[in-house]
Amino acid sequence: QVQLVESGGGSVQAGGSLRLSCTASGSTYSIRYMGWFRQAPGKEREGVAAIVRRNGVTYYVDSMKGRFTISQDNAKATVYLQMVSLSPDDTAMYYCAADTGPAYGGDRFLKKAPSEIPHWGQGTQVTVSS
Repeated sequence: QVQLVESGGGSVQAGGSLRLSCTASGSTYSIRYMGWFRQAPGKEREGVAAIVRRNGVTYYVDSMKGRFTISQDNAKATVYLQMVSLSPDDTAMYYCAADTGPAYGGDRFLKKAPSEIPHWGQGTQVTVSS
């Protein structure tokens, strides 16, 4: 089993920055993809960014490119999401997710429905005020 714990959320003003962290524990050796999803009130959960644990290849949803950066520290089994130039539209609960098993592409990982990804963190709230 894999457990994920997020941290780093909070409240910032528009234009500000935040860095989210997600630390995995348990059977971390089995993780192939880790990434971030977000869900705003009344909206569906959407992919943000993903990273391949083995080689660090990154994937982003087009609308997040340039402002969000995903990275990892494998020694700490931790994935980060650096967010800059935040706007009120970025207000959401941000969730860390992980998938195991055979490779299928980080872009597909970001498009998976929540029920298709086996491991989720509890979420961390990001609130951006104007």
